[in-house]
Amino acid sequence: MKKNIASARINIESSKLLKELNDSLPFDKELFREDIAGSLAHSKMLAKQGIISKEDLEKITQGLNELLEEIKSGKIELNEGDEDIHMAIERLLTAKIGDAAKRVHTARSRNDQVATDFRLYVLNNSLEIARLIKENIKSFVAIAKEHKETLLPGMTHLQHAQPINFGYHMLAYASMFKRDYERFLSSYNRNNYSPLGCAALAGTPHPIDREFTAKELGFKEPSINCLDTVSDRDFALEILFNISTLMMHISRLSEELILWSTSEFKFVTLSDKHATGSSIMPQKKNPDIPELLRGKTGRVYGNLMGLLTVMKGLPLAYNKDTQEDKEGVFDSVKTAKLSLMVLKEMLDEMQVNKENMQKACRVGHLSATDLADYMVKNLNMPFRDAYHLVGSIVNRAEELGKDISELSYEELSQIDDRFAKDVTEVLNIQNSMNARNSFGGTAINRVQEQIEFFDEWLDEGKKNS
Repeated sequence: MKKNIASARINIESSKLLKELNDSLPFDKELFREDIAGSLAHSKMLAKQGIISKEDLEKITQGLNELLEEIKSGKIELNEGDEDIHMAIERLLTAKIGDAAKRVHTARSRNDQVATDFRLYVLNNSLEIARLIKENIKSFVAIAKEHKETLLPGMTHLQHAQPINFGYHMLAYASMFKRDYERFLSSYNRNNYSPLGCAALAGTPHPIDREFTAKELGFKEPSINCLDTVSDRDFALEILFNISTLMMHISRLSEELILWSTSEFKFVTLSDKHATGSSIMPQKKNPDIPELLRGKTGRVYGNLMGLLTVMKGLPLAYNKDTQEDKEGVFDSVKTAKLSLMVLKEMLDEMQVNKENMQKACRVGHLSATDLADYMVKNLNMPFRDAYHLVGSIVNRAEELGKDISELSYEELSQIDDRFAKDVTEVLNIQNSMNARNSFGGTAINRVQEQIEFFDEWLDEGKKNS
């Protein structure tokens, strides 16, 4: 009987059904780079500590580096029926260099090995996703610079509310994405601790140097408690949460792009590169990319809930349930990266239809609040009284078939003779937008401040990267 490389106690061949349920190589082969990096660092430490010979280290190092290139090039395919990526690499290394390969697992368990591999994967992809988020923020800021004077109806309840500008609207998404960026970096810093050397759950009697392997692999330092470390998947839950929040923001933007590209809005026109046709209606141009982005949000939510459910009842330390941690993370990471790349491309090539946005601002009485504020300032009216009077003026404008911004001084005076002639300036949509001049507001000078803030933040990021 062929002996399983990682089963000293089991003396009969595993059930085929158990193998199908248990084997994780079909998906955890994604971790081959991290697994080889961990083994290289671990072997280097073992030699430094005199646990293995320098001759064995040379063989191990050469063999692992050769395997890395062979797997990357496709010369070796990881589909030989090994239980997982760790056993696959160990088997291949043993076939390549002989007995020296059998020393690599000294002072190490698959428990700390997989925790190290997976943590490295999550940390590296957290940085990559953060980089892609920043690229999208650059696109939002570029659009804002071009459209800080392009009027747009600001909405609440999806109803016209107050006039803003399109640049301001894009900077709202820049602000959302900045929080996403910061979440990924915060998670990176919080989880940047090495599990390697924790062994199965309680450390090892071998005289290892965990600080050395942590430094070799780019971790800040080794984790403090081995029992926690081998069973900890908070880092995986965090990247799933961070991706879910990011995708929620992408979905909100996608929803608006879908609405804005309809015939009813016509605020934006998506490039033909980012739309599809209909199999039966030749005139159709469907916004498939934002629809797919909106749809994939549900997918990553499911991955987060799946791992939360797996982890909720696990006793310390490692349990095989934890094998269910990877597929959802791999899927969500791939989804997030692809989504961010296609979103940026779509934003960069999107056409903004200024005239339609401006026309829409003359519907819905967007400057009504300005008239109430005018009454408070100039007529010494309590706001609530002004609020009700403006309501009656809006009703009169409706009867006349006009927007409140189109009412003349004469029409307003017929309702209340205390108005001065400058009242119509207050109702002007452009003036209304620029009147919102408090910090963080939509006035052009405040939008320029926000643009400068993001430019400075992006430049600071360049210096620190």
